[in-house]
Amino acid sequence: MSHRIVLPRILEIGCNARSQLPEVLTALGVSKPLIITDRVMLSLGYVDELQKILTQANISTDYFADTIPEPTASSIAAGVEKTQSQDYDAIIAIGGGSVIDSAKAIGILGKFGGEVRDYKFPRQVTETGLPIIAMPTTAGTGSECTKFTIITDDATHEKMLCTGIGFLPVAAIVDYELTLSLPARITADTGIDALTHAIEAYVSKKANLYSDSQALAAMKLIGQNLIPVYQHPEDAAAREQMMLGATLAGIAFSNASVALVHGMSRPIGAFFHVPHGLSNAMLLPMITAYSIHAAPERYAICAKAMGVAEPNDATDLANQKLVAALEQINRELKVPTLAEFGVNKAEFDAVVETMAEQALASGSPSNNPVVPSTEEMVQLYQKLWL
Repeated sequence: MSHRIVLPRILEIGCNARSQLPEVLTALGVSKPLIITDRVMLSLGYVDELQKILTQANISTDYFADTIPEPTASSIAAGVEKTQSQDYDAIIAIGGGSVIDSAKAIGILGKFGGEVRDYKFPRQVTETGLPIIAMPTTAGTGSECTKFTIITDDATHEKMLCTGIGFLPVAAIVDYELTLSLPARITADTGIDALTHAIEAYVSKKANLYSDSQALAAMKLIGQNLIPVYQHPEDAAAREQMMLGATLAGIAFSNASVALVHGMSRPIGAFFHVPHGLSNAMLLPMITAYSIHAAPERYAICAKAMGVAEPNDATDLANQKLVAALEQINRELKVPTLAEFGVNKAEFDAVVETMAEQALASGSPSNNPVVPSTEEMVQLYQKLWL
C-alpha cells in the first residue's frame, strides 16, 4: 500500500534561519509578499526585523497584524480584504499556530473567495492559493508543515477543520531563537500540543512507515526537553530540540492525521476559549488510558521513545508508565482542570452533546485505535470533572 507524503518545498531550520528569508523568497520567485502576524509579534519587534532583512534585499513589504488567538471566520475577513487590495504574490506568516492557521485560510479565501465553511472537511482543498512562507514562533503546532487549518464558525462555535494541500505552506523557516521570548504558559501548552501530535500520529489508523519515523524522533526530542524548557526558558539547546521536535511532529500528523484527543479538544476551545494546547493537555492522559488497550504495542513504543519506560520493559508496564508520565507532565507544567480554568459545569453540560457531535464530525476520532460513540464521548468529556 502506498502513502502520499506532502511537505513544504523548502525547510530552513536552525539558529538565525530567519536571515535566509530573502533567499527563500527569491528561490520561490516572490517579489511582493504580505506579512501576516498578530499584535504581540508586532510589539516584540519581529515584524520590524523581517522588514529590515527584506529591505536590505530590496524587497518591500506591508503587514497585517490583526489575527487573533483561536481564529474565527470573522477575524480573518480583514486579512482577506487586505490581500485582495494589492497584487501581493505571497504571504509570510510569523507567529504561533493561530497566526499560521489564519494565514492559510486568508491565502485561499484571498484568491478564491467564499466562506471558510465552504472549505471545511470532508472537502479536500487542492486549489493553489497565495503561497505561504511560515515562520513559527512557538514549538508546538507544527502548522508550518501541515495541510490543515482550524477556523471557528462564529455562528455555530464549531472549530472547522479544513484540510488539503492547498493549505500546505510552500516554505517553513524554523528558527528556535524566535521562541526564546515565550512565556512559560505558552511554552508548556504548545509543547504538550506537539507531544500530542507525535503520539496521535503514531497510534493513528492512518500511520505509515514515514510518519512513524518522524513521530518517534519527535517524541524523543520532546520527551527529553519539555519539562526542562518550561523550568529553564533560557536554555537554548532545549529550545532548539523542542522546535525541531514540534516540526517533526507536525510532519508526522500531517501525513498520518491526529485522533481522538484533537477531535475532542477543538470543541472545548471553541465553546470555552481554552487554548488548544491546554485542552489537549487536559485530555491526553485520560484518552491515552481509554485507548491503550486497542494498540498496546504502539503506546508502549511511545513510552520508550519518550524515555519514560525502559527499552526492555514489558508492554503492560511501559503503558502504565506512559499514563503516569503524562499525568506527571501535567502536574509539572501546572495544567489546570476545566474547573480551575474557570469553565462553568452547567454551561458545559448544556453543550456537551453538541461538542461530542462536532468532535465526531471533524473526522479525527475515526483515526483513533478505538472510536467512541457519541454517548461514550459524552461520558469521556464528563470525566474531565472527576
